[in-house]
Parts: sequence; C-alpha cells; structure tokens
Amino acid sequence: MKRHAPATERNREPILAVLREVLPERGMVLEVASGTGEHAVHFARAFPRLLFQPTDPDPEAVASIEAWRREARLDNVMPAAQLDARVRPWPAWHPHAILCINMIHIAPWTATEGLMRGAGQLLEPGAPLLLYGPYRRGGVATASSNEAFDASLKARNPEWGLRTLEDVTAEAEKNGLTLERIAEMPANNLTVVFRKG
Repeated sequence: MKRHAPATERNREPILAVLREVLPERGMVLEVASGTGEHAVHFARAFPRLLFQPTDPDPEAVASIEAWRREARLDNVMPAAQLDARVRPWPAWHPHAILCINMIHIAPWTATEGLMRGAGQLLEPGAPLLLYGPYRRGGVATASSNEAFDASLKARNPEWGLRTLEDVTAEAEKNGLTLERIAEMPANNLTVVFRKG
C-alpha cells in the first residue's frame, strides 16, 4: 500500500525552503496530485499550523497517501481525496494555497488546464499556487538530462512531456493567476509561484 518515491527525499528540503517563504501562517493547503503522500506528511510536520488536504486521481496513490498519513499520526493532514484535475467542478474546498509537485509533465495538457481553472476558482485574491517540476523556458537551454526525460515520458504516453513555462504561465493568466517567482531547484527543476489576482 505505502509507496516510496526516491525523488521525494532529494527534493523535499529545497521545496520546503520556498514554501517557508510563500505559504501563509495558517489555513488550508490543497495538494493536487500528491502521489505517494510523502510530501504531504513531510510538509505537514514542518507547518503544524497549516491543514494539508492531499489528493490524487489514482486510487492506488490515494491508498499510499492514507498509509503514510496513518503512520505519521498528524492532526493536520486530512484524509486523502480522489481528484482528477481535469474534472469540473472541483469540490468546494477553501484553500489558502495550492501545491502541485511533478504533475504537469506526467499528465495530459488538459490536466494543466484543469489545475489552472480550479486554482482560479478556489483561491482567494493574494493566495499562491506553487508548482514544482522540470520546464522548458524560451531562450534558456534545456539540460540534456531533461531532454532525455522528455523523450522517455513521450515514449510512455504521447500526451506527456515537459511543458514550456510560457505556455503554463499563459494558462495561469487566463484564470486570474499572475507569475510571481521562479526559483531554480536541484536537478534542473523549478519551483514556480503564481498569485491569484
């Protein structure tokens, strides 16, 4: 039941450093595409005054999240919910921030459209949407490791692959979200922060 993603141990502290600068002191953080559940538990320990709502479209991932949540015994991690970002409308949550790690490149583009639509509808003005993962950027050379990763993703599913940050930003802007910050991360990844206008 309980899954483990090795990348989580490598990226959780760099992501946490950005979260410390961006997340509100109190409120609810909605995590879209929580995967194994390891991030949700790690971040909930670091922010005991925030309530984390993990979600994932995959029932096996939801089971893994629940296994990590039960083991951690944290009061500030809600039971995992099944959510496909493409589905509308999203449940009537009232998040003070939305977090999405390593989904955009391992999902069809319609999932990014759904993520931005949901964030635009649920976030209050001034609330952040934080994304983490590899991106292409206009005018910036893409690392050879990212190119190989992109090729492997497209071999698994032609609808997957690295997205251009400019395309992601344009989709965010359609839904009332403004790009605030791009943080360079290890292994050629980025943490990207948008704010609801």
